[in-house]
Order: sequence, then structure tokens, then C-alpha cells
Amino acid sequence: QAPAMLKRLPAGCVVPYSNMAAPGTTAAAAVLVQYVVLRGDLARPPRSWPLGAVVAQGCHAALAAAHTHRQHPDTRAYLELGGAMRTVVLEAPDEAALTTLAETLQQHSIDHEVWTEQPENVATCLALRPYPKDQVHQYLKKFKLLK
Repeated sequence: QAPAMLKRLPAGCVVPYSNMAAPGTTAAAAVLVQYVVLRGDLARPPRSWPLGAVVAQGCHAALAAAHTHRQHPDTRAYLELGGAMRTVVLEAPDEAALTTLAETLQQHSIDHEVWTEQPENVATCLALRPYPKDQVHQYLKKFKLLK
């Protein structure tokens, strides 16, 4: 069997190693990225969730998005990347900002999953399925990297 990078990819799939193209080429814009947007207020008073609990929310959302959209060619290609996967973790200031983002993504048919922590029934995180960065960056550019 051929190594993963030599296998034929499904139709409509972004080439996983397109990020190896020369800078400034169109292939570089097709790099697959999974965006995760966590609520920053969860780790600050008055909530003060432990770091591990906040990280777990991002893991739950990312896995839910990958699992729900596992048959999409971009998700399949992303998962084939193994250690070369690119994930960007952004911060939403609060639940209202997370909800507004979810509504915007829904309006533009951007596949995503909102993770709601139970039994608290609190929306904590949102993750997109893997996308070429240039297809979704416009909806996420106002959010900063999580610190």
C-alpha cells in the first residue's frame, strides 16, 4: 500500500501538503485549519474555571466537529495530516459573542459545532470542521488568539 501522502485524495479534497508550495502561490491559501473559539471569561473571575476544564471544552468541541463532519473531504484530508494538523484557538470574550459567532456561521453555511457543558447547560466553545483558511478567516478575524 502506498504511503498516505501518495494516496489519491477524494474528489473536491484540498491537497494536504499544499502548504509546501512557494509563498504567494494559490496553493498556500488552501492550507487546512481547524478553528476553535473558547470563551475567555470562563477562566476569569467570577467563574474562574481551572485551566484543564477550559482546555477540555476546546477538546470536546474540536472532536465533536471532526466527528460530525468526518465524511467531508477536507476533514478526511486534515485527519490524514497527523502531526502536521493546524489548529488555531481563538478567544470569544463571553457567551454572547460565542452565540453571535455561531449565528453568523449558521447564516453563511459554515459547518461548526457548539459545545454546551452539562449539566450546567452553558455554551463554552465552538469549533469549525477543518476548512481552507481563506474560506472562513473573514468570520473569525475579529477574535484574538487565546492567551
